[in-house]
Amino acid sequence: MPTSSYQNFELQPLAGHWRAGQSERKLQVVNPFNQENLLELNLATKEDLDESFIAAREAQKSWALMAPAARAAIMLKAVAIFDQRHDEIVEWIIAESGSTRIKAQIEWGAARAITLEAASFPSRVHGFILPNDIPGKESRVYRKPLGVVGVISPWNFPLHLTQRSVAPALALGNAVVIKPASDTPVTGGLLIARIFEEAGLPAGVLSVVVGSGAEIGDTFVEHPVPSFISFTGSSEVGRNIGRLACGGKYLKHVALELGGNSPFVVLADANVELAVNAAVVGKFLHQGQICMAINRIIVEQPLVEEFTRRYTERVKALPYGDPSKADTVVGPVINAKQLQGLLQKIETAKAEGAKVLVGGDPQGNVLPPHVFGNVTAGMEIAREEIFGPLVGIQAARDEQHALQLANQSEYGLSSAVFSGSLERGVRFAQGIHAGMTHVNDMPVNDAPNAAFGGEKSSGLGRFNGEWAIAEFTTDHWITVQHEPRRYPF
Repeated sequence: MPTSSYQNFELQPLAGHWRAGQSERKLQVVNPFNQENLLELNLATKEDLDESFIAAREAQKSWALMAPAARAAIMLKAVAIFDQRHDEIVEWIIAESGSTRIKAQIEWGAARAITLEAASFPSRVHGFILPNDIPGKESRVYRKPLGVVGVISPWNFPLHLTQRSVAPALALGNAVVIKPASDTPVTGGLLIARIFEEAGLPAGVLSVVVGSGAEIGDTFVEHPVPSFISFTGSSEVGRNIGRLACGGKYLKHVALELGGNSPFVVLADANVELAVNAAVVGKFLHQGQICMAINRIIVEQPLVEEFTRRYTERVKALPYGDPSKADTVVGPVINAKQLQGLLQKIETAKAEGAKVLVGGDPQGNVLPPHVFGNVTAGMEIAREEIFGPLVGIQAARDEQHALQLANQSEYGLSSAVFSGSLERGVRFAQGIHAGMTHVNDMPVNDAPNAAFGGEKSSGLGRFNGEWAIAEFTTDHWITVQHEPRRYPF
């Protein structure tokens, strides 16, 4: 277990108090690499959830009335704590989510960056005075927080993908209740709560409810208190959350960052070495367990042979195993169930005619990188999100065919294209139906001030920067009639 000056993660911050969940069911949090038991805690119940939402509703009122500078100061204090506790946070990311040290450093940096960006939000919220044709009428638009935000976060980038919603929501005057993934309750919620508590966030403004999705998942979304549900996870679960949030008794705002099937396109005029380097990192960072990770490599015919040769050489040399070692590139997948699903994908790819160019047998939950050739668009490995260290290479006849293949997916999150001509790359990028496209870079990109989100089955809404301000606040139109108005009757 990581050496940590934060203690008592068997408790949860529920309705302003750190205490055990009321369920008799217990959750064991296990290191995915060595199966070490990191901690055990009692799960939260619907009663715990209800108390947390009610407390959040009450605490939010005074939190929203705090001066913008006061809320910003707490955000900046949280940033300082990220720096002071850097090693502690990184060790938790490695131990709990199976992250390599390389990925854990990246995740720490991303979570810190969005917290720093959020510190500017309290002073960036503004309303408007609008022109009005009615004599004596003043037309104002006030911008205000939504109230209570519910955040359901995933296990793959638990710290960042939770903080990406939590920090902006809090900075803008909302209260937050987090439901972290069961595999990563510490880095997906409890650790964040400790950081904000130390930063001076008032009690009750942030709760973390670690509970079974089967028991409290639907209730979390349908509860009357939260006016916004932020979810990051699979498209299947996201669709259900959308139905519950928008089709139930209480209509809610939603942001859904869902699955991906990122194409990585290499056009015939691309620099092969640069493309190979990007494709190695863009596929195998965090074992490919990233929504933006390369899912399909599409290479224009003249470069297929050279790209495939160079790529397989690089992938064969990647170190895999213990994620705590500084040079490990591929660590464990999150759990045995995920591993079994990936092994089935390998067998299906073989059965459908894909050729294994790089492979190997699993060692515990560590699955060596796999590369497949002879892949076609109709194969499962090309159609479905992989979420693991597997990738297939498809050949495109020409640029038009490459674009057709890139768009041949129900998903539209991130994407990438390599070309020797930047403007050709931009023109190609504009033809991709996705929320994000990167020219001469990998699809795994995130910036705290840039719009992050997808199209099609990859979700709704945008995170970061001005887009987060818009998502986590609402407009209130108020008019003031300064002199008696003349009515038509």
